[in-house]
Amino acid sequence: MEARTHIRVEDLSVWYGGHPALKDVTLSIPDKKITAIIGPSGCGKTTLLKSFNRLIDLQEGVRMEGRILVDDEDITAPGADLTRLRKKMGLLFQRPQVLPMSIFENVAYGLRIHGENDRLRLGEKVEHYLRMAGLWAEVRDRLAAPAAKLSIGQQQRLCLARGLAVEPEVILGDEPTSALDPHSAERIEQRFLELKRDYTIVLVTHILRQARRLADYAAFVYMGELVEHGPAAELFAHPKDPRTEAYISGRFIESTGEDPD
Repeated sequence: MEARTHIRVEDLSVWYGGHPALKDVTLSIPDKKITAIIGPSGCGKTTLLKSFNRLIDLQEGVRMEGRILVDDEDITAPGADLTRLRKKMGLLFQRPQVLPMSIFENVAYGLRIHGENDRLRLGEKVEHYLRMAGLWAEVRDRLAAPAAKLSIGQQQRLCLARGLAVEPEVILGDEPTSALDPHSAERIEQRFLELKRDYTIVLVTHILRQARRLADYAAFVYMGELVEHGPAAELFAHPKDPRTEAYISGRFIESTGEDPD
């Protein structure tokens, strides 16, 4: 059965100042699947990802045309509730960004913002989300320790737990394993494979092996253009566009331009 569309992008173009970053992108992101956005550096992958939660609005001089629908709601319409939208979408950055507080409080932070102040319930929920992120067994005896004392791989899983704690519908990952050692990266990948049962996951990655391992769907972006997209197994085995075939074969020459990404 074909997956339900969770995010639909229609004729999306984005400029930074006068520089085009995305050009007429139309794309559907399926629900409860992993979609990998692949392409060389500076091609517009991250711009596309951050358009899903409107974080690109925070950059000076950005201009956007087209529509993005999340659960059939146009998030580009005037008056769109961006606070509610961003609660729907957890975001993992390239390097983990832990808060300057304890391991416990990193996860409890979002829970408190959304009204949970009962100490017993907070403890139960913090444990629940640390387990979901595969971190509980490693930190259960040092929850009061500073989060910054964790290894970088543990910090990334803590950021995942913190994002899950506000109960998003979508997990966005912007090269979420590129700063990690192979073992830590594998643990994050395993979490994604488990979490897709309940969440829509969209990953920007330049690691083709990772996209092959994880993705149900894939989209190849080059120079701001969506070149090709579809089921990942089909795209990697039988690319329709010669640019896609060249890139996944390792023969693609990366852009040296200054495209925002």
